[in-house]
Amino acid sequence: NLIHMTFLGKYLTDKSINKAEVSRKTGIRKSRLSQLSTKDNTKLKAEELYLIAKAIDADANEILERVYGHLKLNK
Repeated sequence: NLIHMTFLGKYLTDKSINKAEVSRKTGIRKSRLSQLSTKDNTKLKAEELYLIAKAIDADANEILERVYGHLKLNK
């Protein structure tokens, strides 16, 4: 039984990130982190991205690229 993962969810899983630890450090609820990791229609707020990046000692731009790199400009 495979759980669907969002781009952020895949990123956190690939990096073996402990969501409980991220929740503790950032103040973002575990339920919110689960939503961001599994529900495609959940919008990631800039402040959440920033806090998550700081909590896991990652570059926020790297996470942005992973999560939103599929978006393209209109021609």
